[in-house]
Amino acid sequence: MVDPMRKSLLSKAVTAACAMVLCLGVSACGGNSDAKNTKSDSKSSSSSEKIEMHQIAGVTAKGELGKKPTISFKTPMTVENNSYVVLQKGDGAQIEDGDRVCSQGIAISVKDGSQLASTWEKNTPDCSTVVTSDTSQMREDYYKIFKSLKLNSTVAFGVNDSNSTSSSSTGPSYLMVLTLVSKSKNLKKATGDKVANVPADLPKVTLAKNGKPSIDMNGYKGSDSLVSQDLIKGKGAVVKDTQTVVANYTGWLLDGTQFDSSWDRGEASTFSLDSVIAGWKQGLAGHTVGSQVLLVVPPSLGYKDQKQDKIPANSTLVFVVDILAAY
Repeated sequence: MVDPMRKSLLSKAVTAACAMVLCLGVSACGGNSDAKNTKSDSKSSSSSEKIEMHQIAGVTAKGELGKKPTISFKTPMTVENNSYVVLQKGDGAQIEDGDRVCSQGIAISVKDGSQLASTWEKNTPDCSTVVTSDTSQMREDYYKIFKSLKLNSTVAFGVNDSNSTSSSSTGPSYLMVLTLVSKSKNLKKATGDKVANVPADLPKVTLAKNGKPSIDMNGYKGSDSLVSQDLIKGKGAVVKDTQTVVANYTGWLLDGTQFDSSWDRGEASTFSLDSVIAGWKQGLAGHTVGSQVLLVVPPSLGYKDQKQDKIPANSTLVFVVDILAAY
């Protein structure tokens, strides 16, 4: 099963996020709704680099690279979905495969040029974009655009509400102006210092060469309160309970039965700490990126008296979680 710790509200949160953040992931947000209106970028250096998206004309940006730009265009203006224009070419590091890119954004109405939203004032960049050629995660054209840019670049995307396929889309048509301010790569497994003073009565964890954990319950009978124990102490940023976390994990019942593992699915899981069981939200907040955490979640902070697929009602849950990124 996929991510059993997620709450039922997760699908609603994903829908809202897609409506706000340009639907870069084609499978989640409807993808090629405007494909008939696109055209090739004749400036590409080879056919493999052509971008099948309309370029927006008449928009300019002024200001210091990497800072909030001043955007100008003649209003009212019409934009198409899946349209773009690079407004400023950055002077920072080149964007590469697998980079998690953080961007500051401004949403600007194309009707009157008014600012609808901005992350600059409160310095809350969005770091949800991972540049990948996997078209189930990112449109090929968006991948090509991001791969062509350096940090401190500013790029605008058109969002036309009248052409949108999203049933939740009710806002005006606008330009989403993104300035790429930083980048990082997700870890593959926990990295840091092994913790020496783990209590001896807790379950014993061993790791395969690729980092996948296995467990010996060591006669452990559970706990009425949450246990959140570092096994490896990472050297990254401290995780906040309001963030989204990328993690590899495996979960067991107290009798040693495994009920889920992202390792077995072959890819890490990404989830908001507001969308998971209380034991995960409380148990991961305060740890650092790169850490491996042993969580013992009592029923009161898990699924309580509700059966969940392979998890019986009133179950204590044991997890080993590698925190690979947080944003």
